[in-house]
Amino acid sequence: MDESFSFNIEQNCGIISEGKGGWKTELNLVSWGGRPAKYDIRSWASDHQKMGKGVTLTKEDLISLKAILNNMQLD
Repeated sequence: MDESFSFNIEQNCGIISEGKGGWKTELNLVSWGGRPAKYDIRSWASDHQKMGKGVTLTKEDLISLKAILNNMQLD
């Protein structure tokens, strides 16, 4: 891993799913490169040293996503 690349998981909000090999898709509050933390959805290895592609959301984005999900009809 590039030494100039840094992240800090400030809060684990929850596990969304677990895949084969122990990787878990999680919602976390993550600070990337020392910047203010944002909400982040991505897959992580069990030791949190390897990660998959993900999406990073501001608090406002997360609130909007929550409203969308609350209004969805899931069959």
